[in-house]
Amino acid sequence: MNLEDEFAQYRGELVAHCYRMLGSLHDAEDAAQETYLRAWRGFAEFEQRSSVRTWLYRIATRVCLNALQHTSRRMVPSALGAPGTDPDDLEAQALETSWLEPFPDLLLSADPALVVGTRQSLRLAMVAALQHLTPRQRAVLILRDVLAWQASEVAGLLDTTTAAVNSSLQRARAELAKLAPAEDQFSEPDEPVRRALLDQYAKAFEKADLVALEGLLTQDTRWEMPPIPTWFNGRDNVLRLLRAKMAPGEGVRIMVETSANGQPAFAWYTRGRDGAFHAHSIQVLTLTKAGVSSVLAFHRADLFGSFGLPIDRFLQT
Repeated sequence: MNLEDEFAQYRGELVAHCYRMLGSLHDAEDAAQETYLRAWRGFAEFEQRSSVRTWLYRIATRVCLNALQHTSRRMVPSALGAPGTDPDDLEAQALETSWLEPFPDLLLSADPALVVGTRQSLRLAMVAALQHLTPRQRAVLILRDVLAWQASEVAGLLDTTTAAVNSSLQRARAELAKLAPAEDQFSEPDEPVRRALLDQYAKAFEKADLVALEGLLTQDTRWEMPPIPTWFNGRDNVLRLLRAKMAPGEGVRIMVETSANGQPAFAWYTRGRDGAFHAHSIQVLTLTKAGVSSVLAFHRADLFGSFGLPIDRFLQT
């Protein structure tokens, strides 16, 4: 295998690593690109005391830490304040806020085992929680708990002591325990229940069937819509929002299934006056055995391309 091919095989997981650090797909892709530029320029000095993969992760982590000196942490609406209750009183889009972005699973599709192995550490709730850690704590926790590096390896990368790494890891784990959902909350329904739940959700949404949706959402479900800061908590409030904002009837929306952050997702298209369907939002769902427990609906048409989806869809009649 030549050097170019060896570098290329790690691209997906390096983008995922940078995404965990930065919370932004676009920033992660930029960081991965910078990582490869530095690697090409510095390969002559690579002493091969570690694998190429480990060496690339070292560079990528340094790139991310440098980037975090100049950016604020990525947010979700529920981290900014209390939920809303009035769908007619939505705050204006806060485009100046640095919002968390979804991570398309297709970027890891070349290695299905990698998707499974990194699924929990890429979940939106986990990445959102990571944003509350300091950059160095974030790096320590990811390198130690996700990549399973030795404390001495992390200390060498961060130019610190093993004791300092262990102390930082302890503080990061304690903070994450307060912010991130417990592992048992990640338990999804088994197939074919999961498959049926997603099919029913898509059909109900396309038809604006709120009765069906009521049966699919958990009582404590949460609905967030970045870059809109207002969010809704509880099935009744979420249904009130959908009733107010979804045009009734069939043929108004189509839902295209995809996946993000190791979670099921849908691309929502809305029919325009021209008869075509135009990008509306990317919905990332959290499923439990009780139903859909949360939806993060990213109202950004520019994200569709990252999911391999067109902005506009023209259906034959």
